[in-house]
Amino acid sequence: MSKQFSYPEYNEEGIKVLSTAGDAENDMMMNITVYHMKAGEERTFVYPSEEMAVLLVLGEITYKWNDHMESGKRDSFIEEGPYCLHVSRGVEVTVNALADSEVLVQCTENDKDFGQIFYRPEDCRDDIFGADMFDNKMKRTVRTVFDYSNAPYSNMVNGEVINHQGGWSSYTPHHHPQPEVYYYRYERPEGFGACFIGDDAYKIMDGSAAAIPPGKTHPQVTAPAFPMYYCWMIRHLEGNPWTDRVVDPRYTWIGA
Repeated sequence: MSKQFSYPEYNEEGIKVLSTAGDAENDMMMNITVYHMKAGEERTFVYPSEEMAVLLVLGEITYKWNDHMESGKRDSFIEEGPYCLHVSRGVEVTVNALADSEVLVQCTENDKDFGQIFYRPEDCRDDIFGADMFDNKMKRTVRTVFDYSNAPYSNMVNGEVINHQGGWSSYTPHHHPQPEVYYYRYERPEGFGACFIGDDAYKIMDGSAAAIPPGKTHPQVTAPAFPMYYCWMIRHLEGNPWTDRVVDPRYTWIGA
């Protein structure tokens, strides 16, 4: 199985590992795990040396940390925006599932202490790119939870893309020196698309993941009738945070 693209499955405990920091074959510098939680289930997360983002992909949960409690409910990852709690190292977060839910936990080393931030859909940046270009085939919705512009203390980026049915995203073809992970979901399990990492092509399926090495282009496409969701997560490099993409010079004429 390629370390650039994988089809991870949940184990008996409802745990699906997307990436492990320090992986000798393809190090994304982030620990990223997805949890399937049944209604009534509780999980607690705490990492002594890592910052953590706890993203609600689907379902209904409560978050508890320090003396705070917030809730999030999401019936559609296509139509509705994200809820995400971002905490610094050593902060204990307890998640309670009020319904069957899917929760993604993204972590990386960070020795900075910062105030904990709870993002609701209205707190996230929601941009549409590529509209009215090339028959709308590169129109995509990008939801940014946090990046260097609003969280310069973080070593990570967290956001979501809605790849509109029959179209392209992560477009035009581009790369950057920072590693990036995509986690894909379809509302219909038979949905499919294609991911291009450098010169390699992979079939996207519901629940699959891409681990994109630094410097490789990574455009995506999804089939007609199947809008595609993916969470995108980038690890900043020391002294070189991700702030923008580097477009492959062969495609700069496209203009977006």
